[in-house]
Amino acid sequence: MKLTVVGGGSTYTPELVDGFARLRDTLPVEELVLVDPDATRLELVGGLARRIFARQGHPGRVVTTSDLDAGVEDADAVLLQLRVGGQAARERDETWPLECGCIGQETTGAGGLAKALRTVPVVLDIAERVRRANPRAWIVDFTNPVGIVTRALLQGGYRAIGLCNVAIGLQRKFAALLGTPAGQVHLDHVGLNHLTWETGVRLGGPEGEDVLPSLLAKHGDAIAADLRLPRRLLDRLGVVPSYYLRYFYAHDEVVGELRTKPSRAAEVAAMERELLEMYGDPSLDEKPALLAKRGGAFYSEAAVDLVAALLGGSGSPYQVVNTLNRGTLPFLPDDAVIEVQSAVGPGGPVPLPVPAVDPLFAGLMANVTAYEDLALDAALRGGRDRVFRALLAHPLVGQYDSADTLTDLLIAHNREHFAWA
Repeated sequence: MKLTVVGGGSTYTPELVDGFARLRDTLPVEELVLVDPDATRLELVGGLARRIFARQGHPGRVVTTSDLDAGVEDADAVLLQLRVGGQAARERDETWPLECGCIGQETTGAGGLAKALRTVPVVLDIAERVRRANPRAWIVDFTNPVGIVTRALLQGGYRAIGLCNVAIGLQRKFAALLGTPAGQVHLDHVGLNHLTWETGVRLGGPEGEDVLPSLLAKHGDAIAADLRLPRRLLDRLGVVPSYYLRYFYAHDEVVGELRTKPSRAAEVAAMERELLEMYGDPSLDEKPALLAKRGGAFYSEAAVDLVAALLGGSGSPYQVVNTLNRGTLPFLPDDAVIEVQSAVGPGGPVPLPVPAVDPLFAGLMANVTAYEDLALDAALRGGRDRVFRALLAHPLVGQYDSADTLTDLLIAHNREHFAWA
């Protein structure tokens, strides 16, 4: 089995490699190829990856290359975890929207749109080269914004699926609170990427007992603190929203906070410098504890489980993934990309039935889906008017003066990435 990671020089990669090493019975990787245009980072990350495999007695080999076509040749699955423009672009995405009193964030709002516009053309070029190399290869997208990028891939006819770590993080959190193995916790997870709600927490599987009411009653304070939302809101909703809903439910409060502290991008950039220095230590043969602060908790477990199921191995039968709606949520178009529990196998994901969704959540999903339609159109065809329309449609913007100003700022800060600008 050959797996290729595009963006293999990411500081996230040792988390992924650690999972491949520990869970080799689930996913027996024979060759792991790390592809990245940054030769310096690739050498540091690749060296640590080899030492992690050696320490854990993994027989597979780790190959590093800056040649994308060579890296994806004969790959069974290609994992995408790239960041077009690097942390410098992320820093800008998190700051210029604040000039208009809007959220500065890398995956939602105006900053998220900027990232989508930079990313979609690059990902589609990679996907076409993967298809030429091996049309049966699965493309697993971790690259944000996952929903828009995955929709671009699926709309282009590629064999693709999107994955995020929000669901597995909540599953592990709930399992710890319940004192039960994580594999026994099944989430009724519904929404779009980074716009999701847990409407049930079931023990044993999709037909198991729903313990969400008792979980909120006993542990609501701890869950609310993790989400940085008030306990009373969780009690009134009767569900657990993802922490990304704070950008919608407490927008003005978050904007105020973002204006008075260093950006997350600046924190991550400093952390990355420290991590890369650690990765260069030839005695380091495990992922460092600092990596947990970088984000991406349980990323490797989710990836191993998904790839194993797609390639016919022993991955979990039900997994939360990003895939086409196809009638699962009747209030959204069939070609929308939703994030829900799905039965996953070599034929791809099949969403499980979802009970009727509360209009409070369905309405916001429909609004953001319309924005994603317009965002993808702007990413594929370019043009100031298309960018403006996407921003005007986004519920975190929604005013024409703000959308107009944000359009100019977005283009000014990203002109080098847009062939049409």
